[in-house]
Amino acid sequence: MRTRIAAAAALLGLLLGQALPAHAAPGGAPDIYIDGKKLALAADPIVVGGSTLVPMRAIFEAQRAKVSWSNAAQTVSAEKDGFRFRYRIGDTTAEVNGETLPLPRPGIVVNGTAMLPLRFVGEALGSVVQWHAYANDIAISTVREYGNTVAYGVNLRAAPDSGPDTPIRGMLAKGEKIQVLREIDAKWLEVRTQDDRIGFVSAKPLYTDYESPTLAKLQGEELIAFGRQYLGTPYEFGAALGQTDTFDCSSFVHRVFEEVLSIDLPRVSYNQAKEGREVGLNELRVGDLLFFGARGLDIGHVGIYAGDNRILHTFSKDKGVHFDEFDENWKKRFVSARRLF
Repeated sequence: MRTRIAAAAALLGLLLGQALPAHAAPGGAPDIYIDGKKLALAADPIVVGGSTLVPMRAIFEAQRAKVSWSNAAQTVSAEKDGFRFRYRIGDTTAEVNGETLPLPRPGIVVNGTAMLPLRFVGEALGSVVQWHAYANDIAISTVREYGNTVAYGVNLRAAPDSGPDTPIRGMLAKGEKIQVLREIDAKWLEVRTQDDRIGFVSAKPLYTDYESPTLAKLQGEELIAFGRQYLGTPYEFGAALGQTDTFDCSSFVHRVFEEVLSIDLPRVSYNQAKEGREVGLNELRVGDLLFFGARGLDIGHVGIYAGDNRILHTFSKDKGVHFDEFDENWKKRFVSARRLF
């Protein structure tokens, strides 16, 4: 238990060197995410002397702590998983399991709401707190649930950006366990590592085994948005990979999946049809591949299901890359649908 208190004290010591004054953006106090979910607060956070103060009850209860408040004594108490916290408004110290720990700034009462320094409230019960400079928001992770695995070595970044100016917090090795806190968009996940770092990794299926319906939807939409930029690009049978002046059906699909999801498909549609897993027409979602008979071949054409009964593909010198209705004419030639992510 003393080890846990010492760890908490060490974390709280960071407050003096990592005070939110240096973190606070001109736009105001940060948004707060607890285990990936944005916290709705009864009172807005406020910045006082560089420290962000937040409604203590909301933060404690969001961490599944039992909270009690004495109005007469102006004292708040909280308990969770062996941690016992006690603080009196105005004091410069608080008690955690009987140990006295310093606060970076005394708590105050604003319009009847007790406000305490955010990082203290987050870490006092053993949670991990990380401020994200790029968005001026704060992530609090309350539990260790490492349900996913790194499938290919990937950088842990300080922001959801692969640019050269984005700090890298380390490399996560293949086989390392992670906890996914939040899906930022089609490209990025916010994660917690086993050594209690919070950062961002690529959401591409190459890098982790994480899957979800919401991420699949985002990635499907990203595929179509990327492919849309090539509308009208001329059709050329046997078009070379690595260039975008012309496409045939399979080189177009290869380009879209490689660029958006880092999925390196075979060159021709017949072999592409062996990738992923087969799904039925009644299961189709945006981003699934549709395969058709063509040119006397069992499988001679491929397109990307674009939703709303549409196909994004190319086969015509007149139209180039274009959208088509997945109508009865196409369904007569339909062979298989495959899901790759």
